[in-house]
Amino acid sequence: MKAYSDLMTRLVESLSKLPGIGKRSAERIVFYLLKTKPEDVLTLGELIKQLRESVVFCSICHNFSDQKICHICSDPGRDQGIVCVVEDPKDVVAIEKTGDHPGVYHVLLGALSPLDGIGPDQICIQDLLERVKKNKIREIILATNPNTEGDTTALYLARILQPFKIKITRIARGIPVGSHIEYTDQATLARALSGRQPL
Repeated sequence: MKAYSDLMTRLVESLSKLPGIGKRSAERIVFYLLKTKPEDVLTLGELIKQLRESVVFCSICHNFSDQKICHICSDPGRDQGIVCVVEDPKDVVAIEKTGDHPGVYHVLLGALSPLDGIGPDQICIQDLLERVKKNKIREIILATNPNTEGDTTALYLARILQPFKIKITRIARGIPVGSHIEYTDQATLARALSGRQPL
């Protein structure tokens, strides 16, 4: 026996494909949309439509943008000489929330993964090299994920950027703030020890 109409069923199925949204959450969203003001629903629908039609990759850093050049690359207050290299636009958001990066970004749109057939030509490495050649970049911060693919990508980038004689750094890894050493896994603890800093 069907609980609701075919249209509602299709919308629940569609919403449940979104990350972090299960069937129960999708049902709640559908019922919320049916109870809320029609103009709010239409505004939401129009914004989703505009998002798909207007948001593109920045022509410089490959972050999401509704302009040809994103708001970070075009900000005169950002230090264009410090480039933080990340795998995904979501990583830009996470780093921006810290408020600690004064420079700009380069989004690779992936990470090297030979087993999955992802090599240097499948991600935005060549564009990074062009930026380094053309601009006065002083430092590259490698902020790829701390996993096999991210580490492989960081090591590869460090090697091919070495001839440019610029500062190349890797984000530190170690014990999360507020946690206890006794509960930390061996790999994380080993990285924390090897990446220790003077006080």
